[in-house]
This record gives sequence, C-alpha cells and structure tokens, in this order.
Amino acid sequence: MYRLADPTTGSFTPGNRVGGTELESTTIRGMRFGGGKVWVATSAGVWSHDASTAAGAWHMEFTPNPDYLAGGSKAGDPNAPYKNIANDIAIDPLNPKHVIAAIGWRSGDTYNGFYETADYTRGPASWQKVNPGGAMPADDVGYVTFAYSSDARTLYAINQSPKLLNKAVGTVNSYLDGIYVSPSGSPAGPWNKIADSTKLANSGSALKQAESGKGYGPGVQAWYNQFLIVDPTDARHVYAGLEEVYETTNGGATWKTVGPYWNFGFDCWAIDDASNTCPKSTHPDQHSVAIGSYQGKSYVYVGNDGGVYRRPLRGVTNAHGNATDWQSLSDGTMDALQYYAVAVGKDGAGVAVSGGLQDNGASVLRPGDTVMGSNFGGDGGDSMADPANGCRQVQEYVYLAMRVTLNCNVNPGALDEEHSSSKDIQPYTSSAGDEPARFIAPFGRDVSDVNRWIAGGQHVWINTAGFAISDGKQWKNLFDLGAGHVATAVAMSQGTAYVGWCGPCNNAGFGRGIAVGRFDDPASWRQLTLPSDGSVLPNRYISGFAADPADPRHVIVAINGFSRRWTEGPGAGVGHVYESTDGGTTWKDISANLPDVPANALSIVPGGLVLATDLGAVYRPAAATGWTRLGGNLPTTAVTDVEYSPSDQKVYAATHGRGIWSFSLSQL
Repeated sequence: MYRLADPTTGSFTPGNRVGGTELESTTIRGMRFGGGKVWVATSAGVWSHDASTAAGAWHMEFTPNPDYLAGGSKAGDPNAPYKNIANDIAIDPLNPKHVIAAIGWRSGDTYNGFYETADYTRGPASWQKVNPGGAMPADDVGYVTFAYSSDARTLYAINQSPKLLNKAVGTVNSYLDGIYVSPSGSPAGPWNKIADSTKLANSGSALKQAESGKGYGPGVQAWYNQFLIVDPTDARHVYAGLEEVYETTNGGATWKTVGPYWNFGFDCWAIDDASNTCPKSTHPDQHSVAIGSYQGKSYVYVGNDGGVYRRPLRGVTNAHGNATDWQSLSDGTMDALQYYAVAVGKDGAGVAVSGGLQDNGASVLRPGDTVMGSNFGGDGGDSMADPANGCRQVQEYVYLAMRVTLNCNVNPGALDEEHSSSKDIQPYTSSAGDEPARFIAPFGRDVSDVNRWIAGGQHVWINTAGFAISDGKQWKNLFDLGAGHVATAVAMSQGTAYVGWCGPCNNAGFGRGIAVGRFDDPASWRQLTLPSDGSVLPNRYISGFAADPADPRHVIVAINGFSRRWTEGPGAGVGHVYESTDGGTTWKDISANLPDVPANALSIVPGGLVLATDLGAVYRPAAATGWTRLGGNLPTTAVTDVEYSPSDQKVYAATHGRGIWSFSLSQL
C-alpha cells in the first residue's frame, strides 16, 4: 500500500510505501479508515497502520488461524493460503474502537464467519466470532462485503454462498446467497434478507432467465464481483454491485438494475446505432464504489472491468429501471487498460499493434490511427500476429476460443458468421465438452516458421496451415499432458516444441511440468523429469518460454512466483529464469541479480534477452550475466507479455493496468 499526503499536488512514488515488509506475499482485499487508522482486510488477516504517516510497521490486529501464517507451525500446509482470508472490514462510524470483519474462504471453511471487537486496543484476544441470527445462514457464509449507515444503526451485507459455489458448474444460476440488512446495526443481527438472485433478476436485470434456466444469473460471480455502499444522508438508499449495479431507495423492499450487464435483449436495443434507443450502461463486473461531490453535486462512482463510471447519486431511470445518466470517466486521461498479451506486425509503412484485454476484447492500433480500435469483443486473451503482416492476427476469447482474421477484422457490417471477416478456429475435439484449458490459454507460432502453430489445453495442438486455417478441425491433437493438467506456456523453434503445464493448479497438491516433442512426430513427445522438490526447476507456475530461432535445443523459461497468479505458492524466493542448451535435459539458473518478483514472459532480441516481470521489463545482453531495467518511463507495474518487432526494431510490452508500451532497441 502507498500513501499520498496531498493527491492534488503530488504523485505516488516507491518512497510512499506504507510500513515495511509485513504485507508482502498477501493480497489486500479491502481498505477502511477510522479513528486515525487505516485498516486492511488481507489474505493474511486484518492489519492496521497509523493513517497520518507511511513510517513504521503494519500492526496485525486479528487472524483466526495464526499457526498457518508465515513462520507458524502449519505454514507449510498446502492449504495455508486459504486459512486467514479477510474479505472486508467495517468500522463503527460512532465508535472507531468497534470493528467488525468478514473472514472466510469463498469455498467454505470452519473459520468462515463474522468477527467483532468492541475495543481493538485490547488486542487479538478481544475479537470474537459472531453467530449471525435471523435469515443469515451462519453455516453458509462466504465472500462478504459490509456497509454501515452513517449513524451506525443499520448494517448491510452481501453474502456469497460456499454451498452453491461447490455445486457442479452449470447446475445453479447464481452463487449469491443474498443481500441482507441488520436493522440493529449488529453483525449478530437479526438479519433480514432483502434481495436474492431472483429478486434482482426481476428488477430490470439483463441477466434474467427462465425459472428453469441455469448458467448466468445475477450473482453468478458473487465470489469475485461485489461492492456495497449506503447513502450517507439516507440509511435506506443503497447501491450494490455484482455483475450489474443495483439501487434501492427503500431499504431493499424494491430494487432497480441501474447498471445492467448490457442492453442486448431489451426492447429498446437495435443492432444499428440509429435505431438503438437504449441508454448507455456501465461495463459489467463491479468491484468498487464511492459516493462524493463534484462541482456542488452528489455522485456515485463505480469501478468495474471497464474503468470508472459515475451518475448523480439520485439519478434518472427508464421504465425498465435502468439508469439513463451514466457517464464513463475513461475519457483518455486515465490509462488503465489491462493487457494479457501483445502482438505486432508490419502494416504499410508502420506496424499494427494488437493485444488481448481483460474483459475488454482485443485492441488494434494501425499506422495513422488517432483512436485505438476494438476489433474483437468479449474477454481478450492471448494474441498472435504475422510479423510481416500485422493484420493477419489470431485473438483469443478464453479457454482457447480463438479467431483468425486476415485484415485486422475490418468488417463492413456483416451480421452473421458466414459473412464475418474472422473465423472461429477453436481446436476441435471429438470427445464430449470443450478442450480443458486455462482461462487465458497459451498459443503461438514457431519462431522459424510463421505458418506452424502450437496451442495448449490438456492436449498439445498443432496447426500447419498457418493463417490459411479456416476451421478448428484443422488442428491436430498431438499429445496428452495428462488428466487434470493444462498448458500454461508454449513455444516452438524449427519444429521442436516446449509446453509448460500445471495440475493441480491450486496450492493444495500443486504440480507443474514441461513436455517436449516434435510437431511432426507424436512418438517423440515426452515429459521432462522435474522433481517436485524444485531441485531442477522451482515447483512453481511456468509462465513463459523463449525458444531460440537459431537453435531448437536452446530455450529459456520464466517462472512465476505463484502457483496461481494471485496466490503465493511453494518455493517463492528462489530462481525465476532458467536456461537449457540441451533441449530441457538440464537447466541453469540465470536469475542472477533479478529482484524476487514473478517472471512472466521472455523475448529473445538481437543482442540480448528481454524479460517481463511484475515490476516492469528488464534486459540482459547476450554476453553478460546481470540484468538491468530496460529504459525509462515504463511504469512500475506488472508486464504480462513482451514481443520483439523486427520491422521497426522495437520491443513491445503489455502491462496489466497501464496499457502497451514500446522501446526502440537503438536506444541500447
């Protein structure tokens, strides 16, 4: 966490970091202010710090299972990262010594529930687990968000249901237990349920389905998407965020979906702009909310996968209950695009730069463009382009759902698949169901042959048609990584391929490996021997490869510091980059002076090697062993992908939160 004394006159710097190393290797899930302190709910319990300074250490206020923390007797337990998850904190507006916390793992655990201290100054022993009464199910408390009214007389909560989450995918319509109110302001209640998925679906939601329908109703991502806030001037006026934004002005008796998921399906919607009379909505998947004033007017601000939106605190709605007055604040002054990947290729006298964006499709910027285009919708994932023709692209939705285009997906108005300028080329399997794969699944091309492709799910897929591919059935299933194993990174040089995988990919029982083989010889495929003790490579997430185009036996691998990207796994604190010159038989740690941060992707460039890390991009000359930060200006942020463009001799870096950046190698 970082502290800025006056946000109107300064900018955050590394020197603004609050505290010491106490919160490293944790996730900060919520932040509250009260009594001159800042409180944080983290994956390692509840912590606090003096809000008036960045100096001094963080103070651990409470954790339900301290034995599982770093240094504890059970810290080595595979489930340790799930044993102290604090989701939210609420501080009594009238008595800052009175603090409550929602603590628990979204899939359920015995410690899940509400915790309270009447006087936090008496230490961890003053915290007690509360048994909520009334309609709140004490045995089914999951991911929870709290919100007090300004007079502390009313307490609201959103509760996600572990019981629903643990049911088979597709058998339930939502993982939301409900939205509740405690009229007494006590976490013990008694609680009244004021909304559930069905009630919200009937409030003008775009996610309303038939009663028998299963799949995607309000709260289907309640384990991830939540916010809750009470109007400081009216305890009965509440905004709640799940996938959509909901508002009640009568304490939950009725709700309106003021920010629907989208407008498709509403009677006001039409495919052409001239006929579409629906008001603009927010982007889906809500995460944060604030109420404040601007130029003398009160507004509600919501943060989601599309940026920041605002509307008047008491705004206008149409007959559906959908707001007609949302304004997007993603106006070009705030660059917060979250890229998974970048792809670059020659386009006329310049290059076309494209990339997959978290929940915002794919972007493309072509020579002469002043505004970036969005040429693929939905979620954006991995990306690939022909270096000689950047408009020949492959873009991923999720789970290896790929589409190919030969013209940057320039589309003169096609309304159906037959006339589309992109084709669905998701690998086809004859077995029931889709190919098991990571949410953002890896694919790429042979660095020595642009028309030889590789993609990875549970199986390794090869395509030798290149950009002439027009159907997913043209992929060849070459190798099975094993049940429960899914590819995390792929690379190929001169027909020799490397595929990194994990399985299970959670902390408990985490496993990883690398498979190697030839694109034209299924019998050549084998699993490399990588002991689970990490004596060859760390037992951590394999996040990227760089295959040498001049020597297929020369390969470099990037190791992420996490078993999953958001949960620290076993073995953190050791090497992050390894090199093999014998096709993966032996490996050498070349991390050298790298900081102990996750490594995400690699690119071999003329004269050296570029590495993407969670703190930016670094460079190592071919004749050296040490690493140095690559250039200036690049924000200190997670770089998820790097790609070298030979046509303009630049390195392109995709960041998760600050867009795409380029660096000219002539500056070296």
